[in-house]
Amino acid sequence: MAQISNQKSLKSIFGITLMAAILGLTACSKPVDPEVKARQDIMKNFGDAMKVMGGMAKEPDTFDAEVFKEQAAFLAEESKSPWGHFENPETMGNAKEAVWSDADGFSAEADNFQKVTAELNTVAQTATSIDGVMPEFGNVGDSCESCHTDFKVEKD
Repeated sequence: MAQISNQKSLKSIFGITLMAAILGLTACSKPVDPEVKARQDIMKNFGDAMKVMGGMAKEPDTFDAEVFKEQAAFLAEESKSPWGHFENPETMGNAKEAVWSDADGFSAEADNFQKVTAELNTVAQTATSIDGVMPEFGNVGDSCESCHTDFKVEKD
């Protein structure tokens, strides 16, 4: 019985020590600006939706019209969301300086993304196969790539 109690105590001590180490590391890291975090979260959600739909594009037998409709509608609605989080050039995050120095170009990319996601959503709502959405899905992917090429810092 004493051995079991000692094991529980060791586990508790280990757990507390591990938690303290994690909190200590977190406290030392640079906090992410709320604007950067907001736009990164939105973009991550875009990526998640694209992965779901892209999986269906890669494996057409897995096409689920309802799921595709939901993801396309999500993208179209949320396509308006991240751009207001790029107002302050001091909140760079993974954005290139070109976001602010070429604001017209960045705005054109944002407008195009909203346009192509709306088009994808329109065709997705009546699609019965992946073939019916592939041109528009490709346009969304091209829009993402174009904007990231010009306005996002590449990760190593």
